[in-house]
Amino acid sequence: MRAFTVERYGSKDGVRAGDVPEPEVGADDVLVRIQAASVNPLDRMIRDGEMKTILPYKVPFVLGNDLAGVVVEVGAAVTQFAVGDEVFARPDKNRIGTFAELIAVHQDDVAIKPATLTMEEAASLPLVALTSWQALVERAHIQPGQKVLIHAGSGGLGTIAIQLAKQLGAYVATTTSTPNVDLVKRLGADVVVDYKKQAFEAVLRDYDVVLDSLGGETLKKSLDVLKPGGKVISVAGPPDAAFGRELGANPAIRLVMSALSLRIRRAARRRNVTYSFLFMKASGDQLRELTPLIETGKIRPVVDTVFPFESAREALEYVEAGRPKAGKVVVRMT
Repeated sequence: MRAFTVERYGSKDGVRAGDVPEPEVGADDVLVRIQAASVNPLDRMIRDGEMKTILPYKVPFVLGNDLAGVVVEVGAAVTQFAVGDEVFARPDKNRIGTFAELIAVHQDDVAIKPATLTMEEAASLPLVALTSWQALVERAHIQPGQKVLIHAGSGGLGTIAIQLAKQLGAYVATTTSTPNVDLVKRLGADVVVDYKKQAFEAVLRDYDVVLDSLGGETLKKSLDVLKPGGKVISVAGPPDAAFGRELGANPAIRLVMSALSLRIRRAARRRNVTYSFLFMKASGDQLRELTPLIETGKIRPVVDTVFPFESAREALEYVEAGRPKAGKVVVRMT
């Protein structure tokens, strides 16, 4: 089958198109013929070897973390799906590979595609929708009336997180650039900080939760907008020891993770707030929780550009260069 594989870490030229063996289908797996896959910053980080400590993929491996497609085979123990089902999924971190014609995914990680969406729209959602759910529902336990700051509101994660936070009853602030101010307002943001004109830490105060997807100085400054007892949850900051335990990493790796996040955790403690790192998990159940919100239009995917499968490398470079205006970039199988 055709696929885009990482032949070597650390280079755009290390991603190549070619033929690879079709995946084996285990008893609990569904084999999906992929019709669309989306591009995430995570793909670039994996390609460049930035995630090797956490995700030690052995080259060559197929890249890609989101999919929508059609079930073409089911394992002997599969009870939830049948051949012909239209599905969407974020495969488990150990079984990525959606830039391909076929993928075998554990049935627990798959959900029926929302009927109101195209394949391209559905493929744009799993990773960012699951990240939003796990940050805002599982970890932050957002309650109606709480104040939430979501950075990069026009990005793939931000566009979905804004909408989910509003459905949870939160008062939502976001940061974005001038051309996307109207977009994030339409998505539900109550306060929009145009970072080209204002410093968010100068105008926002007493927030309960910050969802950070930028890291660096933005993460540090986010501590200043929280009320005592507030939480900053980052998908871009340094990993912490709790994540190491969740990952099942050995004590040495957990110690390294703890050291990497020591400075930001100390800064958080000084302000009587907490910092945690989030690396989302695959979950078909959570996708099913989100599906009614999607089918009723309460959460709407935002797709920037659709590339043909043959241009998957160009799609990666487009995202890496920061060229998307808003939302996700999708690769469509032809």
